[in-house]
Amino acid sequence: MIQRIQTVFLIMVALMTNVLPFFLNLWSDANGNEIFAQGEVFVSIVFYVSGALALYAVFLFKNRKNQFVVNRLNMILNLFLLGFFVYRSLNLSGETLVSEKGIGMLIPVFSIVFLVLANRAIKKDEDLVKSVDRLR
Repeated sequence: MIQRIQTVFLIMVALMTNVLPFFLNLWSDANGNEIFAQGEVFVSIVFYVSGALALYAVFLFKNRKNQFVVNRLNMILNLFLLGFFVYRSLNLSGETLVSEKGIGMLIPVFSIVFLVLANRAIKKDEDLVKSVDRLR
């Protein structure tokens, strides 16, 4: 259902994880070559899976509990990706040609924030339905 705010958050996560990694560089190597998600198979697969989970959660609007669980799994996946980026950034060489970290490394952080916001809205909807059920 498009009119719900969690659907907007989930679509934003899907767009961020499926589009932005291929336009924003993840890091630059010592030679100044920018590395995008296309060059890293593992990273691009994880981004695609995260986007697919977000889109799948959009269509679970009738079952809010499963939607909540799928969002949690997506958050865990993004945490693993963030951990990989932190590991990778700590292992990038730091010589005088300075290897730089790119803005694309922040995509999992923004995805996690939007997933948390979506889960809050889902929880609010679930609480509203439970309160209406009590009145019957």
